[in-house]
Amino acid sequence: MTVRRDFKEPAGCRSEQVIGRTELFTAAREQLGRGGSVLLHGPAGIGKSTVLRALAAEYGQEARTVLRCSPTESESHLPFLALADLLGLVLDEVSERLPAAQRTALEAALTGRGESTLQRDGLALRLAVLSALRALADAGPVLVVADDAQWLDPASAELLGFAARRLGETPVRMLWAVRTEGEEYDRHLRASPPDTLAIRLGPLSRAQMSVLLDRRGYTGLPRSTVRDIHRTSGGNALFALELSRALAENATAPRPGEPLPVPTSLRALVLNRLEMLSEEARRTLLVASAGARPTLALLHAAGRANAEAETAQAAALGLLATEPEGPAVRFAHPMISAALYAEAPAQERRAVHGALSTAASDPIERARHLALATNGTDPEVAARLAEAAALARDRGAPSVAAQLCLLAARHTPVDGDPSPDALRLQATEDAITAGELDLARDIAREVLSRTSVPAERVRAWIAVIETAGHAMSEVDAIFPQALADAGDDPRLLALVHYQLTWRAVLVKGDFDEAREEAAYAAELAARAGARYTELMALAFQAQIETLMGHPDAPATIKRALEEPQDPRVACHHNGAGYSRFRWLIMSDQLPEARAAVTGLLREVRRHGWVESEVHFLRGVAETELHSGQCGRALDLARESLRLARDTGIGEVASAVLTSLAEAAGGQVDRALTLAREAVEHAEEDGDQMYVSRALAALGHAELVAGDLPAAVRSLRRVREVEQGLGITDPARGRWHADLAEALVGTGELTEAQDLIDVTREQALRLDRDSVLAVLDRAEALLRAARGDREAAIAQLTAAQDRLGALGYGLEEARAAFVLARLRPDAGPTAYDEAARLFRRCRALPWLRQVEAAAAERTAAAVPPQAPAPGGPAGPAGLDGLDGLASMERQVAGLVMEGATNREIAARLFISVKTVEATLTRVYRKLGIRSRVDIVRLAAGRRAP
Repeated sequence: MTVRRDFKEPAGCRSEQVIGRTELFTAAREQLGRGGSVLLHGPAGIGKSTVLRALAAEYGQEARTVLRCSPTESESHLPFLALADLLGLVLDEVSERLPAAQRTALEAALTGRGESTLQRDGLALRLAVLSALRALADAGPVLVVADDAQWLDPASAELLGFAARRLGETPVRMLWAVRTEGEEYDRHLRASPPDTLAIRLGPLSRAQMSVLLDRRGYTGLPRSTVRDIHRTSGGNALFALELSRALAENATAPRPGEPLPVPTSLRALVLNRLEMLSEEARRTLLVASAGARPTLALLHAAGRANAEAETAQAAALGLLATEPEGPAVRFAHPMISAALYAEAPAQERRAVHGALSTAASDPIERARHLALATNGTDPEVAARLAEAAALARDRGAPSVAAQLCLLAARHTPVDGDPSPDALRLQATEDAITAGELDLARDIAREVLSRTSVPAERVRAWIAVIETAGHAMSEVDAIFPQALADAGDDPRLLALVHYQLTWRAVLVKGDFDEAREEAAYAAELAARAGARYTELMALAFQAQIETLMGHPDAPATIKRALEEPQDPRVACHHNGAGYSRFRWLIMSDQLPEARAAVTGLLREVRRHGWVESEVHFLRGVAETELHSGQCGRALDLARESLRLARDTGIGEVASAVLTSLAEAAGGQVDRALTLAREAVEHAEEDGDQMYVSRALAALGHAELVAGDLPAAVRSLRRVREVEQGLGITDPARGRWHADLAEALVGTGELTEAQDLIDVTREQALRLDRDSVLAVLDRAEALLRAARGDREAAIAQLTAAQDRLGALGYGLEEARAAFVLARLRPDAGPTAYDEAARLFRRCRALPWLRQVEAAAAERTAAAVPPQAPAPGGPAGPAGLDGLDGLASMERQVAGLVMEGATNREIAARLFISVKTVEATLTRVYRKLGIRSRVDIVRLAAGRRAP
């Protein structure tokens, strides 16, 4: 098919519709932009066609002619068919420009008239295709697009390969997509130009797959279902969409622990080799598909006596990939296992689970198989499932515990003890712990629809409230119903009033009311002997008092830490341990804070408490950020954000912290984007506390980016929100000095002084030394703006020393940077100390600012001189820097930052000898002699 300049693709094929392929898409786009060709390859359904269409849509606008073909397997035996698709509609345009022999051979091949073959008209046909492409390119660029190029008929592939190898500088770009099921793609490059870029498309991540399913209309899927789809599909986009379609069309959801329903279309696709297996081998594979961790020993124990030979037969057909070491049996793709299980009759599946219920060595696995082998209620089976759920919980697998509790509820009689709904509520709480909030909410609402027991109803209401997270305004109407169901039972009332504490903060923004609700919840719980609820209420009361700067905060923390303790509270993200961490970090006790939160993170990971893990990852990242470990803080913050987005837990909070970490050690543009998203989402949720935190992150990023008016606007809003909330502790958000600095930069000196005075009074009352030091840094700028430079330098020097002593590495480096700016007569070396400190912190955005300031001062201090021939400041040297190879540019860039050879080796994960050899090449290419010349060259490039 041939398309002219007005070539267009459907909206769904635009580049923004390509999910999870940003880097690959960019590389392909740049390759095409340079006039090169691209070969996309990967397994069936991985998304090659989507990427190909998006690239073709983008570059089809630039090409005068787009030639397209999409061969199929059933037509691959027809000679010249692909060539006819590509050139058929342009034959009239180019035929008159071909020599007679070439024209005759090409027309015969494309139209089927005559008996043209490669054996008979080989050279003429080959030259005709080459000449036709050149003729089209004379009128403008040509883009050749071939999807499923593995089905190109051999004759067309041979002719295109001949032309591709001889096109040279002719403006013909080729864009292929080829299916490669574990095989090499090299043979497909023969039909492409020599400089073709081969790009392999791999599986999508779970988060990317969630976006894909949302965009394709499968919205609102529980995260646990998305997880199962991702696992079963192996990250394959086509498989995931087909599984989602089957789920949508299936009237009943699969039982807990069962694989997803597999549509017939996928069964045929992945099981086309199953017919070649013996019946006994197929039964052995069915047992393996039902097992969680199938091994040869397990297959033997389940009655498959010839497992070795039968799995070897399956491996030879590509159905299995046995591990090279150990006895594990692994399917070549998860879909094969799922399709095989789905294909088996229900009775046969139950028989397999029955065999595995005695063969499996793990008690949790045995219980799961027993449940799947049993129909109807069975108290004995239910009891074994409940025991297995408790064991999974103790092992730190709350997600497994939730599934086992649901199975136990299914097999428990209506009058059982515990009741089916009590088991479902336990599953709800396990799902919340595992971060599967959608599943928890669905189970809780199911319980509410069937139970009239007050205790069960209150627990279900609490679960619905907890799954709302920070969007508590969405469930505001639930509280009166929960209070009504609680009646006058102090144990149940304590649960509801503890949630009302959160409502007061998140919905009403009233810290005084929140403190009163927390204290009342603790009192009710103590009266009822509900120690868990009492400790949680006291811990949250302590957090509120800490934010308020309330003098009772230390005493409340002490009460929350008193014995007896409940082990479920000790590592909870709203427990006393975390309250103590917040107090430590706000009190400038960074080593103690790091030790506390690191210990908490270790424990929750051991227990599998995902929601707490998200919180504690942020806590560790925050501590590292304050300590000036910007690289580690950024890694941890990004990990927290990935986990938050994957689970739907604390996304705004993780985005806020990641924005701060990006502004400190990553990319300022990314920091701005994350902060803006956080502000938008917090405002949508009506969460004023996180509106203030998100605005503080936005204002900080704007300050780092140099947009002082925007920083002032954002941070003024923070001040207004926090005044409304009653937050008085300046260590909570640490935005005050940023606002004062931005105000000085915009010339609003009186407001800056007022802010500094008010904040200093609060910091003195609460003994916040680090806040006082950064306020001194901001006030030094204010004094310098008023002309008192000498006093400013003295104040700033003292502030830098105090920040260094307190362990705030990044703030210390910022003070050194301001100090260098206030000493204009000190020369270019004035910035050396700030650069050293920022390098130590890996604070790259700040380091770039220091380098720019130092280069400006160098340019102002050194008068222009005629460079020596070949010298580093000459035009040849400047051009040469752009001509360095990638590794050479990286090494030269680190030299410009002042890094030693050993530091460069560590940063780039190469040896010191490789650094030395690379520098030798850099010197030769730039015509210079030393590292000093590289720095001078950089200064020359930055000079205005």
